[in-house]
Amino acid sequence: MRSPTFKQLRYFLALTQEQHFGRAAEACFVSQSAFSSAIRELEATLEADLVDRTNRNVTITATGQDVATQARLVLRDMESLVDLARGDTEPLCGELRLGVIPTIAPFLLPGILPKLRKDYPSLKLLLIEDQTQRIYDRLMDGDLDVLLLALPWEMQGVDTMTLFRDEFQLAYRQGTGRVDPDNYRFNRLDAESVLLLEDGHCLRDHALAACKIRNTQKVSRFGASSLLTLIEMVDADLGITFLPEMARDSSLLRHTRVRLQKMKEDSYRTIGLAWRKGSRRAQEFEMLGNYFCDNR
Repeated sequence: MRSPTFKQLRYFLALTQEQHFGRAAEACFVSQSAFSSAIRELEATLEADLVDRTNRNVTITATGQDVATQARLVLRDMESLVDLARGDTEPLCGELRLGVIPTIAPFLLPGILPKLRKDYPSLKLLLIEDQTQRIYDRLMDGDLDVLLLALPWEMQGVDTMTLFRDEFQLAYRQGTGRVDPDNYRFNRLDAESVLLLEDGHCLRDHALAACKIRNTQKVSRFGASSLLTLIEMVDADLGITFLPEMARDSSLLRHTRVRLQKMKEDSYRTIGLAWRKGSRRAQEFEMLGNYFCDNR
């Protein structure tokens, strides 16, 4: 009897998550034709229809949902086997799949990764950048080993390590009449003058909480789809926003008129790591976390 391959199971789990062949193939770093072939081969091997295909939508069948549940367990067992085999090897070597959110990656990693590669040349670090919920789902599916993210975030079945506090700062266009940076008061802002990322980005939730934004009339109804868009909107003087301190020397702010001002309020997010509870690589992840703290 033929058995599915681990690659086919990973591809199928990506499809259940993305609900779209193109996006799932992109998440797995393969062409859509190769991805589709793997799914068809999986269905042929199992002699079952796992996916209902139409021109626009992908629907996972009842059998496919059951297969996905079991596939997650199979891949987690395989991860445990790999962790066990690596238990006696040198730390921070071999493949390590790190999920990181887009409001940390462009600010923290460019200065750290070259040092990390030099200090640990045997480490093969694979980076996946995505929103918090999506990298958390991939962590629990076994696609990722450890996450670099902003806390707090509601997660189950993980251990976390706090790294450092990242203060929020007022971001405005130089010369703006919307705010006096040296005498900033939230209640003095005009309605809809606060620009934030759209729903789904943890930076939006953290900014709302940390900066004590309770009057939602001050927040624009239109959220930015990315950090780049948010910064461009501030640079066009469409409003002000709140950016983490790690963004201060970012390339995203170069060649713009966006300036950052430290606020008097104690407003911050917490940067940390998260990994599956009970992972045998926990000590290695803590070592990675300490490296990030020492070299940021």
